Amino acid sequence: MNSNTILSTEKYLERIKYSGKTPLNYETLSNLVYCHFTSVPYENFDILNNIPLSLKVPDLYDKIVIRNRGGYCFELNTLFNWLLTETGFTTHTYIARFLADETGIPMRRHRVMRVDIDGQHYIADVGVGSEVPVRPLRLEENVETEVRGVLYKFRKDEMYGWVLQYKNSKNEWKDIYGFTEEPQYEIDFVQPDFWCQHSPDSPFRTQNMAAIRTETGKYAIDGNILRIFDLSCGDKTVASREFEPSELPAILEKYFGVIL
Repeated sequence: MNSNTILSTEKYLERIKYSGKTPLNYETLSNLVYCHFTSVPYENFDILNNIPLSLKVPDLYDKIVIRNRGGYCFELNTLFNWLLTETGFTTHTYIARFLADETGIPMRRHRVMRVDIDGQHYIADVGVGSEVPVRPLRLEENVETEVRGVLYKFRKDEMYGWVLQYKNSKNEWKDIYGFTEEPQYEIDFVQPDFWCQHSPDSPFRTQNMAAIRTETGKYAIDGNILRIFDLSCGDKTVASREFEPSELPAILEKYFGVIL
């Protein structure tokens, strides 16, 4: 990072295309989360290219705000937490286990935030490329909330704590991730981030991953497949195609605004 770089919430808000004032209410938080999802992609290309990640805010600011890159949960939610606290929100950071498609007990490898507004608690998360709400959810048990045509809720689990769920197309409630309310500090994310970057078992080292929400759905890369999702079709894939490795830079620039 350039030592002369000045961290600016105004430039961060420009990066995520947020305009207007930032009163400390739910509407502001909701719009910040939504703007982040539709402006900053989830992506793992530094990990794939063996470029060491930094979780220091100045380095993340340089990568995401100055260089228009994205990142994965430890990067995106770390910097977004900085934006929220600089704006004046009260936040608490937790670490979660992804439960989707798991048959055993998964390790904790996801960062989420609780934001407190007028005595209410909300979970804000801009660090997932898959099925998560693009608006903050109130942290209450069994309260169903619809976000862009998908129902979400939290359930309580004796082992996993709060479990975020969504209702799929088969009308089944599916777990996404679970977390307890034990406070976490920046040092607590160093080890799981190291595992995600370097372990041969890390899913982030296996294939290309990218996702960004759009007003009409989502663009996503899984391996060598580009998928386009459309909300009018129930957020289903409406187009997909395989691409050659040589096409990746152009696809990243066109659909995700990323120049590696």
